[in-house]
Amino acid sequence: MTTATSPVTSRLQARFASLAASGRKALVCYVTAGHPSPSESIRLWLGLAAAGADVLEVGVPFSDPMADGPVIQRSSQIALDQGMTLAGTFDLIREAALDIPVVLFSYLNPLLAGGDGVLQRAREAGVDGVLVTDLPVGADPSREAWFGASGLDFVRLVAPTTPAPRMEEIGRHGGGFVYLISRLGVTGERAALADDLPETVARLRASTTLPLCIGFGISTPEQAREAARLGDGVVVGSALVRAAGESVDSAIALAASMRAAMDELPHAS
Repeated sequence: MTTATSPVTSRLQARFASLAASGRKALVCYVTAGHPSPSESIRLWLGLAAAGADVLEVGVPFSDPMADGPVIQRSSQIALDQGMTLAGTFDLIREAALDIPVVLFSYLNPLLAGGDGVLQRAREAGVDGVLVTDLPVGADPSREAWFGASGLDFVRLVAPTTPAPRMEEIGRHGGGFVYLISRLGVTGERAALADDLPETVARLRASTTLPLCIGFGISTPEQAREAARLGDGVVVGSALVRAAGESVDSAIALAASMRAAMDELPHAS
């Protein structure tokens, strides 16, 4: 099983340390590489960073996205239809040269298909962390060691049904931040946050010192503010991808409104 071997101070760690020092919460924006089109991706990503995103989570288009709901599934298919690949994703990240950390969101198969040097190429392109949805802690120690030796922060997922001992194990073998799935099911917009979210956050807080970001179902500025009240950050995916499908400007405006709502919270310092 892997143990994180990230640099002592990665860009992700530095970003969360800076946010904690200023009493602010992280806005993590998910995008699908190549959506709404490869040519518009750079403007979208730069616009999200300018609108207040602290971390960009870049999804690698994949034909079998098991954890993704219909909005992100559709964005992946649109990107694939326009020829987007893992190598193309790296090219976009390199071209964007963002001044915020980048987390690669993928499934295991696309990365394995990239070959042994794929994680090094990811780092060279500007990737800071990786989240692999279908590689839970302990499932494949050799693959986990591969990720652990990459120098990338290995962001781990925690579900609301995860027992406390398992949360501790996940925290020990993760890096950057822990991604707390706010409710069961696939990604997608929801009308309200889960009632048991505060209890789940409390259990996770007691299990790890890594920053905690809440995602899956965060759809409105009000929900972003409420989730940020509980966690160290908020991950917004389907709502942004849906808006990007309407126009790049709509997605940037949504991110800005979520940033503003989160900044309404009293700063901790």
